[in-house]
Amino acid sequence: MKKNKIVAIQADPIEKINPKTDTSLLLALEAQKRKYKIYWFEAKDVSFIDSKLYAKTKKIKLFKDRIKFYEIKSQIKFDISKAKFLLIRQNPPFGMNYFNSTLFLDYIKQKTKIINNPESIRNISEKLFSINLTNSMPPTIFTRSIDEIKSFYFKYRQIVIKPINGYGGNNILYIKRFNKKLIQNCLNKSEHVMVQKFLPSIKDGDKRVFIINGKVKGAIRRVPKKNSILSNIGQGGTAFKTKLNNKEKKISNVVARKLKKANIYFAGIDLISNKLIGDINVTSPTGLKQYETLNGINLAEDFWDGLGLK
Repeated sequence: MKKNKIVAIQADPIEKINPKTDTSLLLALEAQKRKYKIYWFEAKDVSFIDSKLYAKTKKIKLFKDRIKFYEIKSQIKFDISKAKFLLIRQNPPFGMNYFNSTLFLDYIKQKTKIINNPESIRNISEKLFSINLTNSMPPTIFTRSIDEIKSFYFKYRQIVIKPINGYGGNNILYIKRFNKKLIQNCLNKSEHVMVQKFLPSIKDGDKRVFIINGKVKGAIRRVPKKNSILSNIGQGGTAFKTKLNNKEKKISNVVARKLKKANIYFAGIDLISNKLIGDINVTSPTGLKQYETLNGINLAEDFWDGLGLK
């Protein structure tokens, strides 16, 4: 096996992904188009044996725009340091399993280019990193104190509570009448949370901005379904074509520079009403497939071009 012809992908089970919307599949298809072999595995399939990092992988062939979008060619125990590139693409939440997978992959990052860098993922909380960007955000606090949340609520009257390690719009609370029991249950489950002033313009959607190698590459607008505040595609949101205004571009470029300095190659950030809402997706950014569908532009090409994969 030639090192320079293998892309390994650590992701969720391939049979569970949605080929119509999945960013990992789009990235893998573009690598395959460039004559790279695709080895797919899950974090649970990694073992450290005799000073080598192995994974029980599926060597797959992918097909675009087919119901049966993949074929397993073989299943092999593979020394993943022999891959030229490795993509970390399993979905959050960023719990101990995710954390431990980054420690495993640290061992081979001098031999194999890993995107995003496992140490950088480990150091960047997708919510807490925005502490460095509060000037670009709506009023926001991070706490596990019910009293602090109560004070914040009585100041703004409508708030949103998000688990710090949550993802995909899961377990988000919209509070317009203070409910101590509901909020305390959230804190018992999530511990520290991000609490933010509610922005009513979410009814018109947010903007998911794509950042590749420190550059803002484009955006989509995601509009929640009726009677929802959640714009995530996985929560029923609908994607629309959009452009960034000057203020949105300025904020996005500031974040892009910070992420590049932090050694993050691929990220997605979310904006509402010209404000960063604190979600800086670095573990498994999504939305490239919707962007391609709406604009006819495949940002997977930019992704691999920036890494020198020809």
